[in-house]
Amino acid sequence: MNRTFRAVLIAVTALVVAIVLANLVPAAESPSTRAKTDDLSFYQTSGTTAPYPLTSDKEVRNVILCIGDGMGSSQIALASTKAGGKLYMERMPVTGLVQTRSANSRVTDSAAAGTALATGIKTKNGMIGTAPDGQAYRSILELAKATGMATGLVVTSTITHATPASFGAHVKSRSSENVIAEQLLANHVNVLLGGGQKFFLPKSDRDSARKDKRDLIAEARQAGYVYVTSEQELRSTRPPYVLGLFQLAALTTEPPEPSLSTLTREAIRLLSRAGQASSNGNTGFFLMVEGSQIDFACHNNDAKRAIRQTLLFDQAVQAVIDFALQDGHTLVIVTADHETGGLTLSGADEKNPEPRVRWSSRGHTDSPVPLGALGPGAAMFAGTQDNTEIPSKIAQLLNIRPFPQPAQ
Repeated sequence: MNRTFRAVLIAVTALVVAIVLANLVPAAESPSTRAKTDDLSFYQTSGTTAPYPLTSDKEVRNVILCIGDGMGSSQIALASTKAGGKLYMERMPVTGLVQTRSANSRVTDSAAAGTALATGIKTKNGMIGTAPDGQAYRSILELAKATGMATGLVVTSTITHATPASFGAHVKSRSSENVIAEQLLANHVNVLLGGGQKFFLPKSDRDSARKDKRDLIAEARQAGYVYVTSEQELRSTRPPYVLGLFQLAALTTEPPEPSLSTLTREAIRLLSRAGQASSNGNTGFFLMVEGSQIDFACHNNDAKRAIRQTLLFDQAVQAVIDFALQDGHTLVIVTADHETGGLTLSGADEKNPEPRVRWSSRGHTDSPVPLGALGPGAAMFAGTQDNTEIPSKIAQLLNIRPFPQPAQ
């Protein structure tokens, strides 16, 4: 081996090692970013540990499914400790555990888990809204819409990410976000709020991630959607169809963006009015709300960000509960698609009330995830259950049969 070749080999090896390390180690936070992460003053506990009212014997008219992506019991416990009191989701009167394995692995990804929560079937990791053999299955959102209910998806990721995609699209790979964007609009989901502008812009736009000339924002407007990009525009818009994309990719979850709780309250406002304006009377609505970035933080083993994202999600849960208690006809389910990071807490005592945080993984785990339910039909969700049972029980309460249901 001559000296020149050896020098080149050493240089290339060093470059490869640097790239690998750059991808494994999260970028250092700036002082301003770190200060924002540490500041939890935006969150206020309810000041009580009492559970919410157990249930209601009224008819289920609305269903709101809240999913904390990557949120296990330890993520909730850690956020609760830092908040200084019980989270709103911890006061749910009916509780249970959810098993999350996919069709081909004990450890699911968000695509397979989202598909289970949406369609009631098991599929392989990476697949959206389809069985392992490629057969598409209609989601609980699609079937609710077929009965006349208004529908909505609210997330802090791209609106085309795995979980929201599972409720409004059918593709073999979760990476097909351009196609997912097309299908969400084709399904006429009434309210779509999140990030992901780049998947809706034509390739002529420098910010586009598309490879074709389709301008999905223009197509959405032609289909009757109002397109909004700011909180002010969102607050002033009216149903029945609203597309809100607030970032090119995932949301920053920082002002001036609307918070997840604001997005949730506005979605409820819009969907309530859309349901009430139906020609068939008040047909109600189905809404899925995802705290998407709990998962992002846990993949990085970033406890501070995981706490913040869990509390932002819990504020959205609070908004949902406030509406449900006033409405009386709304079933609320709070759960997760899977746990991320293998988070465990230890070492807390009277002298050291802060628990020691330990991570065992930068990926997902097969730990069961918590579930809480409130409102009419909530008792059906008590105990340990498979994730596919959740939409099946919702379908039963909404008199949707058969379920699961293959797409034609």
